[in-house]
Amino acid sequence: MESEKKNQMGNLLLSCNLTSIINFPVRVQNTSATATDNIFTDTSQFENYTIIPSLNGLSDHDAQLLMVSTDYSQIPTQKSKTIRKINKNIRYDFINKLSNELWDTIFASDDAYAMFNSFLNIYLRIFYSSFPPKRELNRNNNNNNNNNNNNNEVL
Repeated sequence: MESEKKNQMGNLLLSCNLTSIINFPVRVQNTSATATDNIFTDTSQFENYTIIPSLNGLSDHDAQLLMVSTDYSQIPTQKSKTIRKINKNIRYDFINKLSNELWDTIFASDDAYAMFNSFLNIYLRIFYSSFPPKRELNRNNNNNNNNNNNNNEVL
């Protein structure tokens, strides 16, 4: 039965693309050696790694040291910024949403802090839905950026 549970656990981990990378015993006693501590990782994400035992002398379990080598040449060098584009039509949409909001929930409390928080939550929900943040790559040529705004204000 124990091997059946082990197979089920192994299949569950494999379904998430996880593999145990500990291949040495971490608990060694006079008559037994077991690998009770494990590290599970997606080896397709970390192809170049090393795992070694580390004898710490503090307990009956050895520590595991995982070293992952990364290739920094694949890190993108372009930086991005978050902007909100605002124009006349989007502002009208925002004002329309504010005017159509039922503000009754604000006055459902006698606590000024709760009333303020309720107001702020409604206002921010509408603000974020009207002016969603967008990530844009920073451009080196500011003239192209200014010419492509088409009457958009940037917040």
